[in-house]
Amino acid sequence: MTEIEPDETVDSRGAACPGPLMDLIGAIRGVDSGAVIRLLSDNEQSHTDVPEWAEESGNDLLAVEERDDHAAFYVEKA
Repeated sequence: MTEIEPDETVDSRGAACPGPLMDLIGAIRGVDSGAVIRLLSDNEQSHTDVPEWAEESGNDLLAVEERDDHAAFYVEKA
């Protein structure tokens, strides 16, 4: 388990694609540079969408935690 302390958590468990990514983008827009958003998602597509978006947008995917029924993505706003 990561030691990263998020500034905000977005719980998108149960959301269909591209809902989790859209929720993450909305949260990132509302925070200052350096803030960390934790996205909780049980949608398998998030494993592709979040890293690709982070790279394209210039934000940093710090970690991905696999949990029993979902994943937690930690993204730092550039």
